Amino acid sequence: MCIDWGVSIRGACGALRFETSTFHYKSRRTDQAAVERRIKEISETRVRYGYRRVHVLLRREGWVINMKKTRRIYNELGLQLRNKHPKRRVKAKLREDRQEAAGPNDVWAMDFVHDQLATGKKLRILTVVDTHSRLCPAADPRFAYRGEDVVQTLERVCARIGYPNTIRVDNGSEFISRDLDLWAYANDVTLDFSRPGKPTDNGFIEAFNSKFRAECLNAHWLMSLADAREKLEDWRRHYNEDRPHSAIGYNVPIALHYPDYPGDAASPSS
Repeated sequence: MCIDWGVSIRGACGALRFETSTFHYKSRRTDQAAVERRIKEISETRVRYGYRRVHVLLRREGWVINMKKTRRIYNELGLQLRNKHPKRRVKAKLREDRQEAAGPNDVWAMDFVHDQLATGKKLRILTVVDTHSRLCPAADPRFAYRGEDVVQTLERVCARIGYPNTIRVDNGSEFISRDLDLWAYANDVTLDFSRPGKPTDNGFIEAFNSKFRAECLNAHWLMSLADAREKLEDWRRHYNEDRPHSAIGYNVPIALHYPDYPGDAASPSS
């Protein structure tokens, strides 16, 4: 209009009832291609991370981005996780005599996870988690486990980070063994057994094992026992030192377990 009719911008905007400030506006929106690439890289490496954990990692790396933008880009890239939620037909009743853990090494939870090597040979993995800090002291694979093997793993772990007050376990043969009972008595550790057929009594370890399987076991081929130990230990270190945990404010377990830990424990900002 300005060229065809020879009028000023102000006159043209007035005729069209269009604000001159809108005409002169220049978008300040930054190119989001770089952040899209980074979100895809994180999601390809950590395939079970939702947008909240991806956002925490972006903020740690120095990206100036809010949660809503991270979620929008994450959804636009088609990276949403689809989880099947089974119908709950029976209301779970939690044990009323249990108290929440008061601090690190107050209450641990322990259980076994079953998997196999690429050759088909069966593995049993002893997993242990601190219910307060969510720290995983051990994810130890073996071909077979006896009570004395459980004691050996616990003794190695406790020599490094200390003994717990209580360990929550199920009624498996390894956990009701005389070896574990004598070890617990000698070290003043209480073994808190779940009720038979009630996995919700040990919900912390069930939740941990679900993440462990989704993020580690399902993501790797385990070629040998040595290879399994190396890959599981790498994931355990990542879980303790890098992975943001929503249950503890998107901090890392090692920072909650050791308050003086110097690592970055950044929480997400909106």
